[in-house]
Amino acid sequence: ATPPHRRGSKHTMPTSALATLARAVAPALPALRGGRAFRAAVPARAIYDNVTQTIGRTPVVRVHRVAPPGREVYAKCEFFNPVSSVKDRLALAIVEHAESTGALKPGQTVVEATSGNTGISLAMMCAQRGYPCVIVMAESFSIERRKVMRALGAKVVLTPAAERGSGMVKKAIELSKEHGWFLARQFENEANRLFHANTTGPEILSDFAGRRLDYWVTGYGTGGTFSGAGAVLKLARPGIQVVLSEPENAALVSSGVGQERMPDGSPAATHEAFTPHPIQGWTPDFIPMNLQAGLEAGTNDRIVKVSGEESIAMSQRLAREEGLFTGISGGASMAAAVKVAEEAPEGSVVLTMLPDTAERYLSTPLFAGIDADMDDEEMVVSKSTPGFQLH
Repeated sequence: ATPPHRRGSKHTMPTSALATLARAVAPALPALRGGRAFRAAVPARAIYDNVTQTIGRTPVVRVHRVAPPGREVYAKCEFFNPVSSVKDRLALAIVEHAESTGALKPGQTVVEATSGNTGISLAMMCAQRGYPCVIVMAESFSIERRKVMRALGAKVVLTPAAERGSGMVKKAIELSKEHGWFLARQFENEANRLFHANTTGPEILSDFAGRRLDYWVTGYGTGGTFSGAGAVLKLARPGIQVVLSEPENAALVSSGVGQERMPDGSPAATHEAFTPHPIQGWTPDFIPMNLQAGLEAGTNDRIVKVSGEESIAMSQRLAREEGLFTGISGGASMAAAVKVAEEAPEGSVVLTMLPDTAERYLSTPLFAGIDADMDDEEMVVSKSTPGFQLH
């Protein structure tokens, strides 16, 4: 293993992807700053050749009841993607890049380690393109995610919960080497963050063309959204504040302690600041290379920590008060955004990401207090008329 990477030092990258991105985006900056709409994706349409063409161009929705007075808070709703999470972007990016470079051969099996959403998205991509798919997943993640992946045709291999995220990554690497499978490497693959630079970031700039946007708040799983979209937002709007959020009991970046890595950039061990948290999809037990790229580029201006409890509570509030049905990670992102808004000057505009749908969390603490049977109030309603009552 290589020595631990410390914040402030430089990790040697195979290519200078962010510099390449800066050169590519630079010609469009005058238009972006001038307020004209910028579209990196194909125009919206009603008829598509296949499901992968529907990925991206997700809507931005303002929240009202959960936002502090005098500030505007918005959410980019990634659950509008075809299998309901931001990871659809990552899956499309990795598969198409691998196809174009020849790294993924026709009929070759795709394997990846994931907390669930990436696995679902890769299963969708593989079903559409005709690749076998094997997903490696720690047994601690929600049961419904396993079932969705299997429904999409993937095989799901479970690893012990005690081995955490780094354990499932090592298992996926083992399987890839043993069987000659294509390993997606979502945590290290540059195609992840570059796709967000080409789609997510420009979509936000297009939506807010001619409008104020002071803060962009995001958590991290792989770090692709943060590093890719964040780089474009910083290039186009130098005054924007990019806020990175992480669980308060797994504050890996805030700790200032570097990540011990294998020569290929994958984690060599669990980060010393990690403890288990309920925000599935956020903050694995290591600092991914895709996240590290954004940290080294200075993309984030500050870090906001949130607890599991307030993340769950905010997800429930979004459902009941805004009609936005998002998971615990979405609740965490919005909780962080509200904290930023509360401290921001009056009139400030804040945007955050809602990564996925609450339907991925039916067996988690998010739904622990929601029963399938009628409660007392519902029984009173039922008995208010004489017919069709359960006995």
